[in-house]
Amino acid sequence: QVQLVESGGGLVQAGGSLRLDCAASGRPFSSYAVGWFRQAPGKEREFVAAISWSGGTAYADSVRGRFTASRDNAKNTVYLQMVSLKPEDTAVYYCAARLGVLKVRSQEYSAWGQGTQVTVSS
Repeated sequence: QVQLVESGGGLVQAGGSLRLDCAASGRPFSSYAVGWFRQAPGKEREFVAAISWSGGTAYADSVRGRFTASRDNAKNTVYLQMVSLKPEDTAVYYCAARLGVLKVRSQEYSAWGQGTQVTVSS
């Protein structure tokens, strides 16, 4: 099983940018699809973005055009670049991995990181 650790969260003003990193260890990472999910207080966990082993991507409508997922398999790391951040982007962000094709449902992912807090002030 692959182990995941997120980093890069923090406090930013509306309109600002952050980059989240998801570092993997334990298994070769290049065969894994990776999803990004977020959970705000009192809300259910929701899909944000995902990237396939080959670099194909999918995005939630709420973040398309503002967030970009990318990966560097040589570094066993997946990134989520977030620009034009809004207060409604405030949440704990999680990366998750699965062998096989990209999925958007959290139930399809077997390995999860611990999460990193992103707070966007207005």
